Amino acid sequence: MKLYLDCSTPTTILELDDQRYEWASGRDLARDLLKFIHDKLIENHADWQDLTELHYFVGPGSFTGLRIGASVINTLGDQLNIPIYNQRGEIITLALPEYGREANITPPKK
Repeated sequence: MKLYLDCSTPTTILELDDQRYEWASGRDLARDLLKFIHDKLIENHADWQDLTELHYFVGPGSFTGLRIGASVINTLGDQLNIPIYNQRGEIITLALPEYGREANITPPKK
């Protein structure tokens, strides 16, 4: 089963083979992303071990969303020993977010 994940906007897009799901994840992405994926796998009568390919939208987009999504994709790829592809169809060893600009990191107040 092929999994596609896009966390670049407040609406997370998940595709499992030909099934597409959208979730208004907002600020709940870090807490609930794995549960969302697992729930959709179950709906498709599948489990983690049924995944054969991971496709990830590396960016540009939300700084935090891309980091969270990359962490999940990299963990799944490593633990399930399956390939990861970027949105250009290239096999990548590690999903690294492409933010499209430098991070806007505010200086410490102290």
